[in-house]
Amino acid sequence: MFMVMMGTVVIAGIVGYLSEVTGFTHNGYLQSIIICVGGAFLFYFIRIMFGISFAPPGLDAVISSVGALIIVPTHWRK
Repeated sequence: MFMVMMGTVVIAGIVGYLSEVTGFTHNGYLQSIIICVGGAFLFYFIRIMFGISFAPPGLDAVISSVGALIIVPTHWRK
């Protein structure tokens, strides 16, 4: 479980960074990474507590990170 959690954090950080590099978001690098890691942690704990899952843990991390970037509104978007 611990390795899955660490992998989730790494994948979420990569998704946050890539979203800024590609221009998907305009939040800033650190803000996008924090949003992605927060969304991935939330879904990771929901997966543990309730057994809800879309796919393997890596794909769950990607889906939840992108979902968090879409859901979380920021007032400084351009």
